[in-house]
Amino acid sequence: MKKTALHEYHKELNAKMIDFAGYLMPVQYEGVNIEHNTVKSNVGVFDVSHMGEFYVHGDEAELFLQSVLSNDISTLKKGQAQYNCIPNESGGIIDDLILYKFEDNRYMLVVNASNIEKDWTFLNKKNEFKAQMINVSDSFSLIAIQGPKSIEVLNPLFEIDLKEIKYYHFEYVDGIIISNTGYTGCGGFEIYCKNEIAKDLWLKIFNNGKKYNIKPIGLAARDTLRLEMGFCLYGNDIDDSTSPIEAGLSWITKTNKKFTSSELFKKQKEDGVDKKLIGFKMLEKGIPRKDYHILNKKNDMIGRVTSGTMSPSLNIGIGLGYVNVDNSAIDSEIFIQIRKNIKKAVIVKPPFK
Repeated sequence: MKKTALHEYHKELNAKMIDFAGYLMPVQYEGVNIEHNTVKSNVGVFDVSHMGEFYVHGDEAELFLQSVLSNDISTLKKGQAQYNCIPNESGGIIDDLILYKFEDNRYMLVVNASNIEKDWTFLNKKNEFKAQMINVSDSFSLIAIQGPKSIEVLNPLFEIDLKEIKYYHFEYVDGIIISNTGYTGCGGFEIYCKNEIAKDLWLKIFNNGKKYNIKPIGLAARDTLRLEMGFCLYGNDIDDSTSPIEAGLSWITKTNKKFTSSELFKKQKEDGVDKKLIGFKMLEKGIPRKDYHILNKKNDMIGRVTSGTMSPSLNIGIGLGYVNVDNSAIDSEIFIQIRKNIKKAVIVKPPFK
């Protein structure tokens, strides 16, 4: 298994380590609830260096990316980031990602760790343009500092004022990318740097964060935080068989341009789809899990759970899942089959409150 540049610090902090996408990663330190609430109310730090980074540049880099990404990148200005996805030929999603624009025809794609090889193969196959691609995943570290106290912790470490970096914008300073993005819904920054300086940066962040009771956060709390926001997780809520239209991602699927499966998505937008990703919260005691059946009042199966957990913020079960469109209305009563028990739930619009 691969290890991130920060692996020794996770061992020192007694993190519980797991195999995730071929990397040995910290799943938790003190416990999911403590770490979740730390990020919600204060500040926490994630090592997410397993994520993949591709540079794309050259005379036709924009033309190439427009042909393989669902969102319209022509609207981006230098220093902007954009949520995006790579559709496949059958209308599914190869991966979701964040695209960074450094300047005209010079970009970086940040992809999911489990999809690095798949994305790389697909993009190279589709590259019929004068675009150069470089996979720099193994040389980059990614540290996410999330929570309402993130600014206070980070601002003294840099010469620029981080308050000036707007949401989904970034600054490139001394070889470090400081991005106002995150996967928690709690505000904060994601910092990309070369592996060689990751340890020093990690220590500086924690030393400066002592007065704010900063804590390291594992992947388990990252998952509960993103789920409370209703953010999709690749492999659960979206995959090669789910359409971005079905997943509620029409807003990043711009059919005013041609790209892989764009005609299919245009038709889905016009005619509608058969299934839809919904959020739900439990009305009875029970924790929904991936692949549990979703039922209607007649006990007919109408869908399945794709993500579920006990919400640390709400102390109730919450989840995402696909149901047929006829049963997808907000406030509709549904039922989750939890092993042999059938438990009542209600469809809600995330984020969960």
